[in-house]
Amino acid sequence: MHTEEKFEDIIERELLQLSGYHQGNADGYDQESALFPTEIINFIQTTQPTQWKRLANNSDAQKIVIDSLTKELKSRGMLDVLRNGFKCYGKTLRVAYFQPNTGMNPETLALYEKNRLTITRQVTIKTGRIPDILLSLNGLPIATIELKNPLTEQTYQNAIYQYRTERDPKDPLFAFKQRCLVHFAVDTEEVWMTTKLAGESTHFLPFNKGNNHGAGNPVGDNQEYRTSYFWLEVLQKDSLLDILARFLHIETKETKITTATGVNYQKKETLIFPRYHQLDVVGKLIAHTKQHKAGHNYLIQHSAGSGKSNSIAWLAHRLANLHDNQDEKIFHTVVVITDRTVLDQQLQNTIYQFDHKAGVVQKIDENTQQLVTALSDGVPIIISTVQKFPFITKAIETLAKKGKTIDITTKDKRFAVIVDEAHGSQTGETATELRKILNKDGIESAIAAQLLEDDLEEDDLSDEAKKQLLKEQISRTKQPNLSYFAFTATPKYKTQLVFDEPGENGEVLFHLYTMRQAIEEGYIKDVLANYTCYERYYELVRTSEDNPDLPRRQAAKQIARFVELHPHNIAQKVEVIIEHFRNHTLHKIGGRAKAMVVTSSREHAIKYKLAFDKYIKEKGYSDIKSLVAFSGSITLDEFPGETFTEVNMNGGIKTSEIPDKFASDAYQVLLVANKFQTGFDQPFLHTMFVDKRLDGVQAVQTLSRLNRTTTGKEDTFVLDFVNKPEDIYKAFKPYYEETPVGETADPQQLNDLSYQLYEWQLFSQDDVNQWCEIWFRPKTSLTGNEHKKLNTLLDPIIENYKAFQDPEKEQFRSQLTSFRNLYLFLAQIIPYQDSELEKLYAYGRFLLKKLPRSPQSPTIDLSGDIEIKFYRLEKISEGKIDLTEGKAEPLRGATAVGTRQPDKEVPLSQLIDTLNGRFGTNFTPADQLFFEQITETAIANESIKQAAQVNTKENFAPVLDKHLENLFIERMDGNQEIFMQVMNNEELKTIVFENLLSSIYEKIIQKNS
Repeated sequence: MHTEEKFEDIIERELLQLSGYHQGNADGYDQESALFPTEIINFIQTTQPTQWKRLANNSDAQKIVIDSLTKELKSRGMLDVLRNGFKCYGKTLRVAYFQPNTGMNPETLALYEKNRLTITRQVTIKTGRIPDILLSLNGLPIATIELKNPLTEQTYQNAIYQYRTERDPKDPLFAFKQRCLVHFAVDTEEVWMTTKLAGESTHFLPFNKGNNHGAGNPVGDNQEYRTSYFWLEVLQKDSLLDILARFLHIETKETKITTATGVNYQKKETLIFPRYHQLDVVGKLIAHTKQHKAGHNYLIQHSAGSGKSNSIAWLAHRLANLHDNQDEKIFHTVVVITDRTVLDQQLQNTIYQFDHKAGVVQKIDENTQQLVTALSDGVPIIISTVQKFPFITKAIETLAKKGKTIDITTKDKRFAVIVDEAHGSQTGETATELRKILNKDGIESAIAAQLLEDDLEEDDLSDEAKKQLLKEQISRTKQPNLSYFAFTATPKYKTQLVFDEPGENGEVLFHLYTMRQAIEEGYIKDVLANYTCYERYYELVRTSEDNPDLPRRQAAKQIARFVELHPHNIAQKVEVIIEHFRNHTLHKIGGRAKAMVVTSSREHAIKYKLAFDKYIKEKGYSDIKSLVAFSGSITLDEFPGETFTEVNMNGGIKTSEIPDKFASDAYQVLLVANKFQTGFDQPFLHTMFVDKRLDGVQAVQTLSRLNRTTTGKEDTFVLDFVNKPEDIYKAFKPYYEETPVGETADPQQLNDLSYQLYEWQLFSQDDVNQWCEIWFRPKTSLTGNEHKKLNTLLDPIIENYKAFQDPEKEQFRSQLTSFRNLYLFLAQIIPYQDSELEKLYAYGRFLLKKLPRSPQSPTIDLSGDIEIKFYRLEKISEGKIDLTEGKAEPLRGATAVGTRQPDKEVPLSQLIDTLNGRFGTNFTPADQLFFEQITETAIANESIKQAAQVNTKENFAPVLDKHLENLFIERMDGNQEIFMQVMNNEELKTIVFENLLSSIYEKIIQKNS
């Protein structure tokens, strides 16, 4: 009853009855050619009678055709022959017809219907083996399936073992690229696949739907097997033919191998069969777009390791050829927005295999004039950075001066915009410029309609300025001729609200492939599986007789910097790093493992490099060598007259050469300061030493440099000198499974902020209108005097602002910044059409640029006033940071509206005593700079940060109050004494809260102003 054969019977029956297959004949299989010759000849005779008639005059016609086909399969491969046919006596013969993009040609549809997919069991191949199931298209074998039934104590793992040990890659049926394109190991629970058999080293990949955000498959519906989707959906006739036509492709990678003897290049071909989630996301996006057409914003949260580049390539090709049910093309151009230089070549190579046409894909790698020409010419797929779009108008003017008149018309044209790694640039002014360009004519029509209906409550501007005002408002919202497809592994709050097309069950995300599933399926490494944290304990002593009063926050920051950059601090950490690397990392990945040291600043990185080289030299080590990466040049007080750069610290190695040099066997460790922490792909990177505060998305992106897989890489390791396990858990947890999102910000906040800004009486509504009358007129019609007037109208406001006291200046600037940020965000998700708010936004943006900055307090130099009396590094935790536990806090937006307070001055001795009370003589484990650490943790919290950006300090206070006790509790183990004092003394608690409120609020506003 529960035999493997019974399982095989069920799959065969359902493929024949439900999935459009025909019963194959095992006796018709020819072992030498690994083909079904009769099936092939019948297909050619049926679909190409004219060509066959010419060949039939030859008595050996069938043999000639099969021989010609066999030769071309060997030279060109099965995939190319399926798509483009083969030559026989100078004529092209087709062995398959794929579904056309439109239904306008009944003949091509009829040919498509004549394709025959067959399932054949018990086929004896040349080596004598008998695969469970062989799938063929018109007589050409395309896939094998080995089936197992767990009820007989056999699983997909036994099928994989069978492929590795009993299926000879030299058999014609299993020859890479030449016959079967994919091989599946299947049981009732899971499906695994490979496109290349290589004996014991055959690599299989999971082909599962995912279960509860992890690996595996969910319980089947209607008493179906967990794997029924495989033969009922994936192998269904239309689906499998679509995969063969529009997904499968050969990926060629050239690896540069640098050795002591020189540079070698190694080419490797991989046949890419889509993973289940890739088929699923492309299929669902295409189906939804085909039904609903343009004008939608889709958010796809796909983890690192999801194969995002291929998903984007497949989607771009499909969208560029997509027609609706009336056979009208849905998009005229697909624009891929990316900062990755490798994506353009991959897109071009992949799409060329589908279309065999040049010019389908154009990369914009020169200037904006190239982008203008591509848009004007209607290039099907354009790859560009988003930063080029704001300069299109100027580029058109430049081309006109050169005598080349170009007009980008968008009338009746629709565009798909695919965003590779959605982030802030897709939700700000740059994205607004993109919408203006891609729906220029549509926006103009909407403006005309509103002016005709007199729907604009605006009597203070001329008609010319009204039009431009409307243009700005309309271009911020969704455009009916644009669809966005945004891919990201770490969606932010704003991104989730802007890209808001719900998934099939109403989810916020349109599609999800989680970090958890990618880890459990083995596509990326779990970078938190081996995580060790160190803590530093120290005692400071005041060495000067003076005891000056100093700004508390600035002085505390300088003391922390003093300790961070102290030679003893760095020397101890360098010893830990080098000895750990040599004892544990060096021999990983077959002796090719590498490490990255993440530092907090350029000066920090330089001192690390100097200490690194010194320690290695003193120890006489020859098996470890480092490179350093930082921007620009820097001088240090300890080295007067010397300038440090990457090049001179790396022995003449250029910045552009660092990735290749680090990839070679000559270097093992890369010391970085704000470089190579995102987008850096080095699979041999095994260990990371962290000496920098990491928060939120930055923590995920930085530590994820370790997650790349490669042969022999079994694990990763992180040694963290700064962050606690709970901090890293909080950073990663929202992106481990589905990223939750909180409530939308209250639009009424904008009106409240607007009222508060006018209450300062710095400017009036008339001032705003007078300035906007000039600003909102076409820039080409402005005179020189009017350009000057845009500045001179703001000058009296600046003079009045200068008369404010410093706290008032900061409060006004904070409120104006909050209004700017909140309006830019909310205008994209709520159709305001409020001209007063739009005018205040435009006016406020430029007023902010002119507001003079408060003079910065001189940097405090404490180097001669304090010294470290005691210092010790101690391991405080090691092991796995388990993301499966607990729930993620939802991402939240702004809750209200901001101000800032001056830094209070305290005696230096008081600061030192405070620090020593925590870090010193009792050797009690304590967080670094207890209150400063709480401040930094709060600043990294997205909910706190977003609330501060759009609130006055008074309105921000209750928001912070809700979080503050938790922040203290999180650190109570580090310093229970301070914790108990603060929690049990209301007066002290109030003082502490007020100080933390000012510090946290000020730092957040400074970062975002």
